[in-house]
Amino acid sequence: MFLLNIQSKVPIFEQIETQIMRFIETGVLAPGDRLPSVRQMAIDNGINPNTVAKAYAKLEQDGYVNNIPKKGVYVAEVKQTRMIDDRVMAVMKQWREEGIAKETILTCADAAYGEKTDAEN
Repeated sequence: MFLLNIQSKVPIFEQIETQIMRFIETGVLAPGDRLPSVRQMAIDNGINPNTVAKAYAKLEQDGYVNNIPKKGVYVAEVKQTRMIDDRVMAVMKQWREEGIAKETILTCADAAYGEKTDAEN
């Protein structure tokens, strides 16, 4: 179910978190669906259980899942617009960290949506 790239610069817990968010957004995971246990996810992917627990904790903190002690981790009811906003913010933060200027992002966004920039007028 999960494709993790151990060689990636993106931490494993973030890869898990991102994939679960995408699964929720696309309907692969629906509200009330149970996620694999921390132990099972770790075994299936050959990773440390603490890594999985960190991803699940972040998802719970952000409201994407509910952790019910002794029962498991379940997908929460999440508004679609919130998930999209979170994904856009994550990408934009990554661009900022890579040194891409805000002006470049805005120019590209204008071009993508067919809007002319001041330089083109």
